[in-house]
Amino acid sequence: MTAVEPEPVPVPVPVPVEEAEAESEADPETEAEAEALEEAEAESEVRAAAAPVASFRVMDVEDVLLDLPSQYPAVTLVESEPPMRTLVFPVGLPEGTAIAQALRRMEGRRPMTHELFMQVLQRARIDVIAVRLVGREEGTLLAELDLMTPGGRERVDCRPSDGIVLALRMPVPSPILVDERLLESLGDVDPID
Repeated sequence: MTAVEPEPVPVPVPVPVEEAEAESEADPETEAEAEALEEAEAESEVRAAAAPVASFRVMDVEDVLLDLPSQYPAVTLVESEPPMRTLVFPVGLPEGTAIAQALRRMEGRRPMTHELFMQVLQRARIDVIAVRLVGREEGTLLAELDLMTPGGRERVDCRPSDGIVLALRMPVPSPILVDERLLESLGDVDPID
């Protein structure tokens, strides 16, 4: 019978305290990089705290009216909660018609552009989370769509009229959000990122 030699068992070797401390000391360059990183993070936090934050109000489409002799329909948005302020803005006749039809849940015999685009979004599994009116530039309102895609959340610039039609055409209508500064001022309002 042959004897089987046992495998050697590793024995931990104690490390002298001086060597352990020397190994734990960081390289001076690494320490400088770490300090620079901490300072940059602190500056970023200060800037973020100082940066303005947009406050949005939920609005409902009250109506789309064509008040003659004006040749452009006006969309009236009203706050969902008090103080019930309004935002009225003109749109083109085709856009006003599309908003009025979406508001009343009217569908034609054939899909119009917004209805077609809504079907494409739904088949691509993209939901309109909200439409945001984010600013005003030389009297023109600026808007963006907030979308949930299979790859994550996206924001896309759009015309307010197109965004409103798509929000109203969702199976469950998406909220229309308006930067509060648009309700307080008639002048230019820069969008806040």
